[in-house]
Amino acid sequence: MKIPQHVAIILDGNGRWAKKKGMPRNYGHTMGAKNVEVVCKAAHDMGIKYLTMYAFSTENWNRPKNEVDALMKLLESYLKNCDRTADKNNMRVRVIGDTSKLSEKFQKQIAELEEHSKHNDGLNLQIAINYGSRDEMIRAMRAMTKDVVNGNMKEEDISEEVFSNYLDTKDIPDPDLLIRTSGEQRLSNYLLWQLAYSEFYFTDVPWPDFHKEELEEAILAYNKRDRRFGGLTEK
Repeated sequence: MKIPQHVAIILDGNGRWAKKKGMPRNYGHTMGAKNVEVVCKAAHDMGIKYLTMYAFSTENWNRPKNEVDALMKLLESYLKNCDRTADKNNMRVRVIGDTSKLSEKFQKQIAELEEHSKHNDGLNLQIAINYGSRDEMIRAMRAMTKDVVNGNMKEEDISEEVFSNYLDTKDIPDPDLLIRTSGEQRLSNYLLWQLAYSEFYFTDVPWPDFHKEELEEAILAYNKRDRRFGGLTEK
């Protein structure tokens, strides 16, 4: 079975999952956060090298303040404990997104975690926090334009490869497979540039119930696809 090198996941359905159980939405987010380590271990055991998870989008700020505050507190708590998880699982952790909008304490926490785990050579976990693909591309274009204006690069040097190096995901291969849980079938402003040639897999299973077996089903479905590049089927 061919294992995708990089899997991106949109973690959807936490709130609806909790509602069906008669619990508040924040309970669903808490259980969803606990499921991250479960899926990371399953991904590592299957041989997946990169896993990118959509934790908090630029649009999520529009949610009710109490839910946003709870999500931020949950993310800070998760990353605080992620040091131990990274060591235990030999996992490198990076955060993508505009972290400048986060609290100074949270930014420091992210920097320390990335530094602490940077030499781990097991699973590469990317967590998207305050991430939106359009925002990412605007930030990349501003940085690239600045380099052109300052004479660090010529306009004619701009290429897809050059532009990719200004994105949050520089040095990370594009996803082979995108998984979205809980039945929605849209990208929600997630990795729009990077997903250009990825396979998509949508499941009705909400994120808190998405475990090893569901990941295996997604990989099996991925293996049934004809991967075509420039009109040629991938062998």
